Amino acid sequence: MATDSAPTVTSARPIARHLPTAARLLLGLLFFASGVAGLVMTPPTLTSPPMPEGLVALMNGFMKSGYLFQLLKTTETAVGLALLANRFVPLALTVLAPVTVNIVAVHLLLEHSGLPVAAVVLALHGYLAWSYREHYRPLLVAKASPSRG
Repeated sequence: MATDSAPTVTSARPIARHLPTAARLLLGLLFFASGVAGLVMTPPTLTSPPMPEGLVALMNGFMKSGYLFQLLKTTETAVGLALLANRFVPLALTVLAPVTVNIVAVHLLLEHSGLPVAAVVLALHGYLAWSYREHYRPLLVAKASPSRG
């Protein structure tokens, strides 16, 4: 006996399957927004609210270099865009690694108020690096030789 109703599909996708995509989009959005904001907004004033002396010195160094702050924000924008577009993700995560380490170090050592956000950035970055770990295997060769030809 034939029925006209469509068969019931019960193949629910596990949420874990979508976690790398969600983490990639969230990390991409965080860095893209931070990069764009840093490029289009006036640099933060270092007097209000009062910042720790070490952070003031660091930010002054970024600003007075004439290029480092802009380079950092341009890198954040480009890497965030790459993550959002799902392009060159392992490369984007590699370029972003020193930025993430510095964010965590600044908030761990100089300005504790941003530590929760720094922890989220570190967790997302670490999770994505683990998710894309197969792409890093060729880089972890102890003694590599140059390509020929």
